[in-house]
Amino acid sequence: MSSDPALTTTSYAILGLLSLRPWSTYELAQQMDRSLGRIWPRAKSKIYEEPKKLVRHGLARAERQMVGRRPRTVYAITPDGRDRLADWLREPGDGPVLECEQLLQVFFAESASSLDTLATLRAARDWAVERNRGNLAAARDYQAGEGPFPERAAQLLLVGRFLTDYYRIVADWSNWAADLVEHWPDDLREAVVGAEQFAETVRRAEWSHG
Repeated sequence: MSSDPALTTTSYAILGLLSLRPWSTYELAQQMDRSLGRIWPRAKSKIYEEPKKLVRHGLARAERQMVGRRPRTVYAITPDGRDRLADWLREPGDGPVLECEQLLQVFFAESASSLDTLATLRAARDWAVERNRGNLAAARDYQAGEGPFPERAAQLLLVGRFLTDYYRIVADWSNWAADLVEHWPDDLREAVVGAEQFAETVRRAEWSHG
């Protein structure tokens, strides 16, 4: 076993889930999709490999169980795994990395029609609305005292508020941008951008200097 394994952020995400309770790989994949998928989306193939990696490094242990006639492997965190997770949590992580195909399409809008760009903006708003449905349902569950992890309500509130504001930003931006695009000329090079629009963008960007 390696004494100092090079873990990825996904490794720590799995360790974090194992710190809550033991899980099978199928359950881990479900949890990654349901809860962490909104802030750390990863392919299921990676999720299925990570627990085995943690076991090799002595940070988790595997136990074969039978569910009826079907065998399954359940993973649990070890004391070394808890120590390693705590070490990771002591160091602030990296900031968000924005990856948005729709925003990239808007960036090159001159190669498309305004109708194409409007469709992209509507899709962005639809994405925000759809993603927020699960976020809203989770918030209402915890508000009613029915969340699955009531002992974790404090930290879940912080993450939920971030997601709430993020989805709302995307929806509000999509609406604002669509209002502008609806008035674009056929040749985007001829679009007129008012000085007040840039002034408002500068004003909003100055929030950190207020």
